[in-house]
Amino acid sequence: MRTLVIGDIHGGLKALTQLIEIAKVTKDDRLIFVGDYVDGWSESAQVIQYLIELSKTNDCVFIKGNHDVWCADWLRTGDGDSVWLAHGGKETVDSYDGFSEADKKQHLYFFEDMQLYHIDNDNRLFLHAGFTSGYGVEREIHKENFYFDRTLWEMALTMDKHIDKQSELYPNRLKHYHEIYIGHTPTTNFKQSQPMKAINVWNVDTGAAFKGKLSAMDLETKEMFQSETVYTLYPNELGRNK
Repeated sequence: MRTLVIGDIHGGLKALTQLIEIAKVTKDDRLIFVGDYVDGWSESAQVIQYLIELSKTNDCVFIKGNHDVWCADWLRTGDGDSVWLAHGGKETVDSYDGFSEADKKQHLYFFEDMQLYHIDNDNRLFLHAGFTSGYGVEREIHKENFYFDRTLWEMALTMDKHIDKQSELYPNRLKHYHEIYIGHTPTTNFKQSQPMKAINVWNVDTGAAFKGKLSAMDLETKEMFQSETVYTLYPNELGRNK
């Protein structure tokens, strides 16, 4: 049995189904998704429906991203945050055309059941963005950091690699977990097309919402799988490339 971690999808159902095929996912594989399933490409509602069905055949962990929080708020209230609508939310609203109220309610329950973070038996932490508490995620005061924070990734990227883990200069946030897996900040921002590692933090968001690919990685072997460049699968759309 493999465990695969999968990056931000952002409404790219074509990329997701292609990735599942490329990685040769079977029902014996465990799948951990780091959030942002919606907003960008035109099939956000369809992505959620696909994931609901996938969870019936596979052991899946769904982490909640900031775009998922916005979408859930819209499904709950019917009102869309203006920032959300300008950053892929409108495409998500449009994707729900033809979905019944019962379907929307099922999707809302799906969002509400998502985890803010997950720690596996090998002390690997999975969350969408980051956390700020030096005592670990259980002591995080502001829960929004789990899906909005970028300082964890920025710290890992800029940290002096020569600092010994036992040093008082070594960040406490990085000491608590064997590995940390995040999305939220596309690696394409750093001219990298594949998942990136900085200290013990892996970023698996490879820019599917923009001009990157959707990625998955085997936690044990670190073998990587990628879809085609997502925007080429939606040639008549801009996604979030506006």
